[in-house]
Amino acid sequence: MTASELPRSLEPSHTHAPDHHHEPGQAAHDHPPHVHSEASRKQILNRLSRLEGHIRGIKTMVQDHRPCPEVLIQVAAVRGALDRVSRIILDEHLTECIARAAKEGNIEMEIEELKAALDRFLP
Repeated sequence: MTASELPRSLEPSHTHAPDHHHEPGQAAHDHPPHVHSEASRKQILNRLSRLEGHIRGIKTMVQDHRPCPEVLIQVAAVRGALDRVSRIILDEHLTECIARAAKEGNIEMEIEELKAALDRFLP
């Protein structure tokens, strides 16, 4: 899902000049892009791909008029899996990005971005 497909409540919280365009993969902020190990990125992408398939399965269940309790159980499973992906991303951010920012001397900005993201992420 791209940023343009996100519901308004899930759009990135940063703002920039309307004429400013970011190429795919280019960071939308002034510091270097977040760079993670290929293994970590692959793990997250694999989990998200499985989640996509699971959600399609739930959609099929609804189309097939499956009982509501069965559908709710699968929705709960997706929610749990999405929470686990979120935890992996947060852990990666704390161990890699925050540590890198501290080493580079721009930890305050990184922490502020994390706080803003958590404000939107947490209920």
